[in-house]
Amino acid sequence: MDLNLLRALDALLQENSVTRAAERLGTSPAAASRTLARLRRAVGDPLLVRAGQEMVPTPRALELREEVGALLRSCDNVLRPGAGFDAVHLQRTFTVQATDLLLVGLAGTLTERIHTEAPHVDVVFLPEALEGGPALRQGWVDVELGVLGHLDPEIRTQPLTQVPLVGIARSGHPLFDGRIDARRFAAADHIGISRLGKRLGPIDSVLAGLGLRRRIAVVVPSHTSAMMLARDTDLITLTLADWLPDTISALGLRTFPIPLDLTPLDLGMAWHPRNSTDPGHCWFRDRLAAAVLDPSGTAAARRSRSRTGDDRSPGSTTG
Repeated sequence: MDLNLLRALDALLQENSVTRAAERLGTSPAAASRTLARLRRAVGDPLLVRAGQEMVPTPRALELREEVGALLRSCDNVLRPGAGFDAVHLQRTFTVQATDLLLVGLAGTLTERIHTEAPHVDVVFLPEALEGGPALRQGWVDVELGVLGHLDPEIRTQPLTQVPLVGIARSGHPLFDGRIDARRFAAADHIGISRLGKRLGPIDSVLAGLGLRRRIAVVVPSHTSAMMLARDTDLITLTLADWLPDTISALGLRTFPIPLDLTPLDLGMAWHPRNSTDPGHCWFRDRLAAAVLDPSGTAAARRSRSRTGDDRSPGSTTG
């Protein structure tokens, strides 16, 4: 039985009138009468019978009235976009592919926010080993986060923010003894960061345009290992501006502007279109984007202080 026939049955049983049911359905009384005849044959019961100038339901019709109404409400809930979604009842694991630098900066805030709203949701972070492959298409990864590239053509993306690169070195590095210009920057020994072992990148192209060349003394696969190495040596490396200031300070490191005209990094997230309208996936993407844009949770803290009447600004840490 098609859904339209069930809707007609519901209207007839609620109105006990072919004319009023026709008005409710937006059709003619004659069409509603034909539908009633069809329903009588299907159910094997007259459903509505004459009682003077009115029609009254049969016992079978009374049995069906609530059942049909509940069935239609269930169908409407199934077909309504995002119907019935409540994060507190969501039981799901989301997989995110991201660099270790982004992971360290946002995982704590993201996890705290998610568990506040959805205590049964877990997050698995994967390294960029699957980058440029079919991970999103195959469903191995829910969201790819970072500098996006080499994506399958159907993949959906959302830009999040632009972040400049800065240099980073131990606080007592000789580089800080004077003004850091392009020549002194190039003269320092560098740590390259590449999971594929690449030595050269955009910085080298810009330096070459100035007639300069840097020495990449070592290449490591992650930002975390690069920072640990910079902490213990006179090697310098790169990181994101205003990212992990407390960690950088605790490691005895210090950031500095790179004296080159570099394009900021475009951070975004990507997902497969099969998840575009999924309520749980949409909710998770919103929380992930919020964590990238406010990794320390300071915006949420300011809102909380404002609600309690304490609008003092938190202290800041500079590199």
